[in-house]
Amino acid sequence: MNAPFAPSPSSTNAAPRPIQALPDQLISQIAAGEVIERPSAVVKELLENALDAGATQITVRLEQGGVKRIAITDNGRGIPAEQLPLALARHATSKIASLVDLENVGTLGFRGEALASIASVAQLTVTTRTADAAHAWELTGSQHGTVSPASGAPGTTIDVQDLYFNTPARRKFLKSEQTEYGHCAEVVRRIALARPDVSFSLSHNGKTIDHWNVGEFAKRSAHILGDDFANARLPLEESAGPLRLHGFVGLPTASKARGDAQYFYVNGRFVRDKLLVHAVRAAYQDVLHGDRYPSYALALELDPALVDVNVHPSKIEVRFRDSRSVHQFVFHAVSRALATTSATSFGQAPAPQAAPSAALPWIGSTAQQASLPTQFAATPARPFSFGGEPAGVRQDVQAYGAMFASGPGPASAPAPQPAPGLPSGEFPLGFALAQLHGIYVLAQNSSGLVVVDMHAAHERILYEQLKDALDGNEMFVQPLLIPVTFYADAVEVGTVEEHQQTLSALGFDIAVMSPTTLAVRAVPALLKNADAQSLARDVLRDVREYGGSRVLVERRNELLGTLACHTAVRANRSLTLPEMNALLRQMEATERADQCNHGRPTWSQMALSDLDKLFLRGQ
Repeated sequence: MNAPFAPSPSSTNAAPRPIQALPDQLISQIAAGEVIERPSAVVKELLENALDAGATQITVRLEQGGVKRIAITDNGRGIPAEQLPLALARHATSKIASLVDLENVGTLGFRGEALASIASVAQLTVTTRTADAAHAWELTGSQHGTVSPASGAPGTTIDVQDLYFNTPARRKFLKSEQTEYGHCAEVVRRIALARPDVSFSLSHNGKTIDHWNVGEFAKRSAHILGDDFANARLPLEESAGPLRLHGFVGLPTASKARGDAQYFYVNGRFVRDKLLVHAVRAAYQDVLHGDRYPSYALALELDPALVDVNVHPSKIEVRFRDSRSVHQFVFHAVSRALATTSATSFGQAPAPQAAPSAALPWIGSTAQQASLPTQFAATPARPFSFGGEPAGVRQDVQAYGAMFASGPGPASAPAPQPAPGLPSGEFPLGFALAQLHGIYVLAQNSSGLVVVDMHAAHERILYEQLKDALDGNEMFVQPLLIPVTFYADAVEVGTVEEHQQTLSALGFDIAVMSPTTLAVRAVPALLKNADAQSLARDVLRDVREYGGSRVLVERRNELLGTLACHTAVRANRSLTLPEMNALLRQMEATERADQCNHGRPTWSQMALSDLDKLFLRGQ
């Protein structure tokens, strides 16, 4: 029985071949295997050449997914007739001439091998005309072809037909027509998004598919990424030293199940860089739910000398000279943009007005609009607290006062006061009406009905407070009058002994009383009403899992999220109207209040028009 993968007799008995130089055609075909892997790669290379030539109008025509034909026409500078054969030669380019030029590349193309590679695997025709030429010139085939006069407007048209006609093995690896067209169309979208100052037109099999006129980046991104992104995006503009980042990041509500709406550009070049993707993903970490992918269109500009684009022939990967600084810059810039996702960006809501007694006959003349009938009123709720003095949102109740307009009788109270830092009268989440099933807070604002998940909202508020305290080195500690002791295994005891400094930085004082006993002597002041024993166990588990040096830097958010979730108000906790309104005011003043730290939404708006439709009003 022959051994598996044994070489054939002809290969073992054949005489060894001498070392020899490969013919130019074979060299170009080998290079095409890297540069021209599918029709979309041809589209990419030709579009980059058109932009480097200063084109402001580009037309892309495809047939049979680009396999039968790819024709790209631009109105750029064109190629002089005497340089046309050289344009199809290997490693011939007008974009660099020295190592200094290579280290400071400011163009999209620079390798000088695209046209030669395409010509080696397809039927190529180049028609070009400079602004001062009397007519166009045409070259078919390769650099060895004949340059002949032709008709054409200033600019260049490159016509690629029958891709891989002379390498049938490569052609077998191509996918269906629609799949290959989809890849080509995506390349056009990527490049069109990077250059809103250039008009693009795309057609397939004689039918115009899309057209992008010259316009602003905001309009171009809305056209390409869709209305869902356009209606849920945040502008971003940040600069630091030689770095500048601008564009749009999608709100967490615009996230997708796939990462196909992520566009990142470095000096105008679309890239898929792991460092940049990780920086953006880290910024979305505590506002994105589960395995969802954020949507964004961002452009990073920096000195070309600070980035190496000559990493791969496809030029889709880059390498930064100071990768850590770039990562931190992108991370903090996106984080600051997402920090504006609070309820304060959704308009204003007027305070409830007193309703005439005739309009609500079941309410006494001294009652106000937000009061409930006696038969529907909830029983008086005990103060919103955690095992002791009032905590959580109740701590700010006095700052807001009663939530009803003044009026006669015992039910009257002072008008609501705005939360610190908010302009007078600006209450985007409105005013609470009632609590539903001990889970949701129902509120009224100028747009209609607001439904708030009170646990998720309070969890975000506590989470941001914990982060601010830790960031500002203001983690105040609350010593316990009576230390809480509990049984601990050897792993927990070892964690306390090994990570005392980390635990102290997190606001915990946990002492080893015996080989099997730990004592919690102090906890963070913000969490003083939580169960100290279960809280300590959760902290020790996270510290042990992530390592002492990683908790405060890489996994701090997960740890603080555990702490906030542990203390946030639970379902079925009855809240009074002042407590509910205090929660709404804190949400308006809290960054990233639209999502809890697990990425779930904290509130939802139902417009008055939607409510009218439910009851067929106005129809």
